[in-house]
Amino acid sequence: MNAPSLSPPTLGMILKGYPRISETFISNEILLLEQLGIPIRIFSMRLPRESFCHDSVKQIKARVDYLPTDLFLDFQRLLLQTTLYAVNNPARFLEVLKKAGQRFERTRSLGTLKHLMQGCYLTHHLLAKSPEVVHLHAHFAHSPSSVALFSSMLSGLPFSFTAHAKDIYTSNPNQLREKIELASMVMTCTRHNVDYLRSLAQETPTPIHCVYHGIDLDLFTATVKKAPPAPPYKILTIARLTEKKGIPHILEALQLLKKKGISFTFTLIGDGDDKEQVIQQICASGLRKQTRWLGTMPHANVIEELKAADAFVLGCKIAKNGDRDGIPNVLVESLAMGVPAVGTDISALPEILITEQTGLAVPAKSSTALADALLRILQDTQLRSRVTREGKKHVQAHFDNKALIRQLAALYREAMPQLGSVTK
Repeated sequence: MNAPSLSPPTLGMILKGYPRISETFISNEILLLEQLGIPIRIFSMRLPRESFCHDSVKQIKARVDYLPTDLFLDFQRLLLQTTLYAVNNPARFLEVLKKAGQRFERTRSLGTLKHLMQGCYLTHHLLAKSPEVVHLHAHFAHSPSSVALFSSMLSGLPFSFTAHAKDIYTSNPNQLREKIELASMVMTCTRHNVDYLRSLAQETPTPIHCVYHGIDLDLFTATVKKAPPAPPYKILTIARLTEKKGIPHILEALQLLKKKGISFTFTLIGDGDDKEQVIQQICASGLRKQTRWLGTMPHANVIEELKAADAFVLGCKIAKNGDRDGIPNVLVESLAMGVPAVGTDISALPEILITEQTGLAVPAKSSTALADALLRILQDTQLRSRVTREGKKHVQAHFDNKALIRQLAALYREAMPQLGSVTK
């Protein structure tokens, strides 16, 4: 039997990777939860990919442990802890193995085996020595929540998860429904997602909460009132270079503006699997002289680019595999900075871009509509003034991370009654 822990009750956070530049909202959430007195322990399924991190990560106090990542390269480490757990807890292991078999039957994916073994590693090697961890929470409804599900069954700890975007819409619906049924609660970042998850959950009593990510309004704020834009207009996109971001449609829209004789510069911040195709399209479409591609950048640099921008644009669409955005944080950030935004009407984007009120949302994949909306947002003075003003108000009312984190902390306190006497 483990000795009683001298550490306060702790939330075990299971992440796909940590830290990750594209998931600043997670590191910000962890930091703010710590500041509200909720102790956190991070269990990451991958090592960091980038050589730098945002300043908020450096302030996080949580201990970080990394799980073995690769089923084949790390097989011996995974097998050792799986075997030790099975020998010490044969009845429970067989029960969890049966569940893993049922899940494997649905997808025929070796990922199920890896997640089971990672769950054994987490439970036997890490949690067994950490009695202070009283609840498991996974960010993302795919692999992290699979590990959380298995570790919950193996350890007896309750688990919950936050569902975001790709992890929802590319997951097997039956697998996702089962996770909802077994979780103590589910959180997600848009009302659109809540509706979809509830349609899957049907009569399942598990509560599903909408909590927007939010941003630091002290960090993303317009300090100087901008003069009306003048050519060459400064157009900005911040996005991972992947199919669902619709970068090709943005470039097609910019090509249409160029053909109309509109003078502009285009700054693209981000990196991703489609980088080569995007660069080729920039060159082929005659936009090379107008375009700066800056790759991935720290927040401080991003803020400077937002300060300089006249308009922000995203071309989000539903990818062939069903992947789609929720509410991209960069849209929230641009509105907070007083940069009018144009986007598409897919998924939850209309929750932030209320057309003619906080921005302009056009049909996905329509380059012509995107070009027309960009031109309006740049040249229609009354529209620009209205969406800039109302966009800021909307963000302040619904996306203030200091208010949202208190809502999130209250949900964790409810799930972790042991926290009652130690939280601020």
